[in-house]
Amino acid sequence: MAGRTASHRETHRHERVGWLRAGVLGANDGIVSTASLMIAVAASDASRGAILVAGIAGLVAGAASMALGEYVSVSSQRDTERADIARETLEIEASPEHELEELTEIYVARGLRRETAEEVASQLMAADPIGAHLRDELGIFEHTRARPTQASVVSAFAFAVGSGVPVLVMALIGKDATAATRIVTSAVVALLMLITLGALGAKLGGAKPTRAATRVVVGGALAMAASALVGSLLGTAVS
Repeated sequence: MAGRTASHRETHRHERVGWLRAGVLGANDGIVSTASLMIAVAASDASRGAILVAGIAGLVAGAASMALGEYVSVSSQRDTERADIARETLEIEASPEHELEELTEIYVARGLRRETAEEVASQLMAADPIGAHLRDELGIFEHTRARPTQASVVSAFAFAVGSGVPVLVMALIGKDATAATRIVTSAVVALLMLITLGALGAKLGGAKPTRAATRVVVGGALAMAASALVGSLLGTAVS
């Protein structure tokens, strides 16, 4: 409308990095690892029951492992962040003039005139000194802070969902199906799921779907092919 200024809104996706990474990684691992595990067992000419037991065991163990791994990893990142924040807090309390000059130099390096940089640094130091140094000196932002519990839960849930697909597919395949049928069906469904997952993750992250889908499909196909080979060789050796 005339006389009114429309508000300008931009959609950014970097705030999704934490949970998006954990979710995509968890689902991708769930599909690839569980499908590969069951394909390896199927290639050994095992019964459908044995294949399903292996798949369900892989689902439970994998989800637990993903949860623990994400929690430990992201907790280490959080500990580092907290240590940096504590050190920066002490430095500001002990030597505010030095920290003001440090902030000024950062803004000068980014292209501001020294007078402007000094004014900006002074105002930010007066309003929120810790926040200013975390953002501009250390690159720590609130929306990208490490969140171990969130990463752990998202990763475990995503892994379980991803693993559930190949397990369900195997359960739906007839009891009289051949090993080749089980392997091919599981692999095809898993690859279709990987394409969907790669494209979805790319869309949420604002990247190109084709490139993301290609990465996960190629990696998943290689993993399943290697698993099938190992299962076939071990099945032959055992028999």
